[in-house]
Amino acid sequence: MLLLKRIFDFYINASIHVALAVYALVRITEIYYDLPYNQNLNYFIFFGTITGYNFVKYAGVAKLHHRSLAKGLQLIQVFSFVSFIALCYFAYQITIKTLLYTLPFAILTLLYAVPFLSGFEKNLRQISYLKIIVVALVWAAFTVFIPLIAQEVQFSLKEILIIFQRFLIVVVLILPFDIRDLNYDEISLQTIPQKIGLEKTKRLGIILLVFSLVLEYLTNEISTLKTPFMLFFFVTIVFLMRSKKEQAKYYSSFWVEAIPIIWWLLILGFLNL
Repeated sequence: MLLLKRIFDFYINASIHVALAVYALVRITEIYYDLPYNQNLNYFIFFGTITGYNFVKYAGVAKLHHRSLAKGLQLIQVFSFVSFIALCYFAYQITIKTLLYTLPFAILTLLYAVPFLSGFEKNLRQISYLKIIVVALVWAAFTVFIPLIAQEVQFSLKEILIIFQRFLIVVVLILPFDIRDLNYDEISLQTIPQKIGLEKTKRLGIILLVFSLVLEYLTNEISTLKTPFMLFFFVTIVFLMRSKKEQAKYYSSFWVEAIPIIWWLLILGFLNL
């Protein structure tokens, strides 16, 4: 059991789970648009998520403790390096045009962790309100915008609304994490729960979800996909409403991050009925 727990903790801490969630959202976009499976791009995004998240989470820690890293962190560093090599390999397989479109969002991810403001002491994460916007924007870009660009889908109001819907969904999925971190985040971060309180944060999340539901019915003409979205909608509400400051260890880091994967699996299930 101890070995299984260590493997599971590595799966969470090495950002494999969050990368699967991002991958699931990319696959959902492909299903919605009936796009061919783009293996190179999908793996590029998968390994890019692992590389980016681990850089954001552990770059500062590694810098401070590089001579005395715990074995777990050393293993994550090695895994992150292997993921970066895989990222480079799949980047070589996709078009220059697609890579150029990913560049601004990759830079945003870099600036999220690297201090470059106020005398190189602050990064984007430390600017009030910006944390949730940056994360949601990058997720929406890599799970909708980039897959559509790679397949040369012509953009219209529908595509803009779908990107905005994905942005709203990711904002809602971040809220349980911000609620969890209320006891740890600096006041200067001004996260949504810090600013408006726990209950108002949940109400805001429900409003954003309802808005995303409206957008679903405005943009999606495939009836088979609407039922999975409704189930995803109610599952997300349940997890949002049950969020609290004192959460179980894996409540957000596993269960909330699993919601996009559940949505994808629901879609696959209904399409194969």
